[in-house]
Amino acid sequence: MTGSGHRIEDAGQREEALTTGLAEFLAGCPPLDALSEEELRRAARTATVERYRAGEVILDAFDASSGQLFVVREGRVNIWAHADRLSELPDETAGPRSLFGYTAALMGEAVGPLAAALGEAVVVRLDADLVARAFSTRRGAEFLTRRVSASTRQRAGIPLYTVVADLIVNPPTILEATDSLRAAAQRMSEMGLGYCAVRLSPASYGLVTDATMRDAVAAGVAIDRPLADVADRHPSTVRPDTSAAEALIRLLESDADLVLVTDAAGTLRGALGPRDFVVSSTTAGASLHEQIRRADSVADLQSRYRRVPAMLSDLLSRGLEPSRVITVHSAIVDTVIRRALDLVQRRFDDLDPDVFTWLSLGSNGRREAVLSSDIDAAASFTDGMSQADIARYLPLFSEVAAVLQAAGLRHDSHGTGPTNPTFARTHAEWAAAGREWLTHPTQDDAIIMTCMLVDARPIHGDLGLTEVATVFSGLRRHPDTMRLLLRTAAPRRGVMRRSALPRRRDRELDLKKQVLLPIVNIARWAALTVGDPALPTRERLGAAAGSEMLSTEDAATLRDLFEILQGIRLRHQVRQLDAHEPPTDTVQLAALSTPDRTLVLEGARDIAAIQRRMANMASFVLPELSPGPAPAAARQAADGPRRAARGSRPAARGSPRAAGGSRESATGTGRSPDRAP
Repeated sequence: MTGSGHRIEDAGQREEALTTGLAEFLAGCPPLDALSEEELRRAARTATVERYRAGEVILDAFDASSGQLFVVREGRVNIWAHADRLSELPDETAGPRSLFGYTAALMGEAVGPLAAALGEAVVVRLDADLVARAFSTRRGAEFLTRRVSASTRQRAGIPLYTVVADLIVNPPTILEATDSLRAAAQRMSEMGLGYCAVRLSPASYGLVTDATMRDAVAAGVAIDRPLADVADRHPSTVRPDTSAAEALIRLLESDADLVLVTDAAGTLRGALGPRDFVVSSTTAGASLHEQIRRADSVADLQSRYRRVPAMLSDLLSRGLEPSRVITVHSAIVDTVIRRALDLVQRRFDDLDPDVFTWLSLGSNGRREAVLSSDIDAAASFTDGMSQADIARYLPLFSEVAAVLQAAGLRHDSHGTGPTNPTFARTHAEWAAAGREWLTHPTQDDAIIMTCMLVDARPIHGDLGLTEVATVFSGLRRHPDTMRLLLRTAAPRRGVMRRSALPRRRDRELDLKKQVLLPIVNIARWAALTVGDPALPTRERLGAAAGSEMLSTEDAATLRDLFEILQGIRLRHQVRQLDAHEPPTDTVQLAALSTPDRTLVLEGARDIAAIQRRMANMASFVLPELSPGPAPAAARQAADGPRRAARGSRPAARGSPRAAGGSRESATGTGRSPDRAP
């Protein structure tokens, strides 16, 4: 029920102004701005404008449902979203143009909130039926999704702004670069810490850890050697005001023991390891990652990874953004792969693990792996190794693949992995193959391989810039390849036509192929046009925002859509696992909530519009890339770069025209399945 506010009649000029410009005022209130002018005028004609005194209850939707929703016109309103916390501070304070009461109005149930004026306030009451359409638009669905996420965080009692400074317990232990290893060992023992920082300059620090000490002793380094000779000179660092979640992700991605905390002046404030993050409610899962990192057997590793889906579900329920949850998952997958390589290597003690670099491809290469993602990978070997030398490593890679599969990580059954000789080459061979793909992009699977290798990220071995990455850094100088990649990102006929999406609620939708992959392709191409090396899709869109080919507004739209759609995808897969079903990317429209279904369908329309603008703009901005008839390779890549996985090693050792020109995949069917984002 509503409170006893005083309805504003025609009591002076100021009061009249509050009612006469009401339609225009509502047009500035998201998501009501999605309504037409006529709909806004109709809502304004039946609206009631009321003034409330300080502390007066405006709405108590815990007591009874309401057919109205409310907009703050002037002043501020305190809102309690949970019936068991009415004696506590309000969950939020809403200012002008803020909406409340929409949940109870749309659901027709007494689900809250309680709203009371903070000081004097003017509030507009609207007939919910007249503005309900606003919540079935994409903007309305986004509004509801974000509000539900915020409410979830509040319900869980999670501090929204837990920062690194809150986690520092001990002051830093700092030694000079000229101090010896012996001095560091003594100091670390005295302080009971597993590290010491090494002052390299007034505002620069290196890092020595227990692991550093063990490695130095094993290598025969004298105990009196100065720390400058053994310290990590480029440790991961964060600022004290960095969120705990961001700092943990930095730690996981670097696979480091510690991250240093330095302030804006470069002063060292402390150091944090995985165990320090366990106390932060925003970084749940840190302890599980540490257990995976230290698993002492294959069985232990597999058992611990099987707990990861539940951890992801917990992170989502706690309100961590889906993109952050997915990044944490990708970092954990990296750790599982590294640990699997270490553990399996023990059974192949005649093989040197330092002669190859493991490259993660596809979604995990972009740090976007979800529960349905395949483990796509390649291996790049030290130059000089023969085909026979490399073949000795294939059983090792096969056993690693089996370990990952048994743990619950999907192994790519179509040959996109180092068990396939096509994806196990020397550095020089990868570089030669890359140059061949750039020179002849229309031949065989060149454009498909280019898409995969542009997304490659090393996670084991040499973590620097790989040979193939160096080749592709000059991709913009190859207009034929850029033209084909443009057709992948913005095909002339448009893979995102809304008419191609299912209309009936009982139809299935492929979230990956039909709505996410087009964004991935756009982001990859846009980042290449500006020469940015970023891999994650949202970072690529941010880097290309405001460029000639991608406006700031379009980039922001795609970033928001990618975040929301990935969240829909991940929540769908968590629900499948809860029901003891394998995670997939297909979902029935009827299984989606109304806001999610609206976001998917309206998002598809927005993506298609952006694709059309990019294709049209290219003919003016980049006339050399003006699209003509698209060859088959570009059409295949637009549907998702298909597996370029052949069953035999290329005869030319680097040419994509492999095995006598055979187009057969590793399965021998001649088909190349769609790639997963």
